[in-house]
Amino acid sequence: MTTTMSTDTTAGPAGPDIRATIAAYLARFFPVQDLTDDDDIFELGFVSSMFAMQLVSFVEHEFAITVDNEDLEMEHFRSISALEGFVTRKLSASLAQ
Repeated sequence: MTTTMSTDTTAGPAGPDIRATIAAYLARFFPVQDLTDDDDIFELGFVSSMFAMQLVSFVEHEFAITVDNEDLEMEHFRSISALEGFVTRKLSASLAQ
């Protein structure tokens, strides 16, 4: 099942909806009405090197995490699903410390 992007950023009991927050951010920059959670935004040509750095900055500020040099792999930023998984792992790791 493929989920299309929603801009609902309603916070749930565990905090903001990570996927919806990421989707809403991307919707500000791309014609994403048909973008699904697993669409590769690099392959679709939506991302320049400048926007890639802007995306890293957004993730750090929005979710209060640090993107380390070893985290700067395209696989973490390639899609809404990949970003959601990356942010979730980083948040879980920071809670475990």
